[in-house]
Amino acid sequence: MLALLVLAPYIGLYIVKRWYDGKVDDIANARIIIVDKEQMRLHLMDYEGNEVRSYGICCGKNYGDKQVVGDMKTPEGIFRIIDIEDASNWGHDFKDGRGRIEGAYGPWFLRLAVPGHKGIGIHGTHKPESIGTRDTEGCIRLANEDIADLKTRVSPGMVVIVLASYNDLAADKNPKQTNKDKAL
Repeated sequence: MLALLVLAPYIGLYIVKRWYDGKVDDIANARIIIVDKEQMRLHLMDYEGNEVRSYGICCGKNYGDKQVVGDMKTPEGIFRIIDIEDASNWGHDFKDGRGRIEGAYGPWFLRLAVPGHKGIGIHGTHKPESIGTRDTEGCIRLANEDIADLKTRVSPGMVVIVLASYNDLAADKNPKQTNKDKAL
């Protein structure tokens, strides 16, 4: 009994150290996504601020911060991934006269929690040539191989920060101005 009393604090310290080591491992895997609409890049960063990966993107057709459904703008701000969904069988009609396009979202859809909007996410594409342009209805589009790679490096709850470009800020100051009126 006396031996147990002597060893109990050491056993407790061992348990606490194991718990602490597990928490440190969780921190080492902590990541954040930064979407830069000026550079047209998505940056996956680790908890120390080092870039883990960078991918080209396509974002909303129109400049400015998303205000209403259908405004073709990518929302700006701090969001989080709420779900990772298999989008390989999803289709979409872009209202461009081509009808429903199967595989429009690529293999994965990372759904974002965006107040006032349910359908905003980071996803793949049926149109890889659009990467580096503004061609979406508000989502952030990646090449299919990039979204497949990103999917293996993220999890629900991860923070996503979407930064405005110069033209987005200008559009927010003068909402009547169209994309055709702005220099790219």
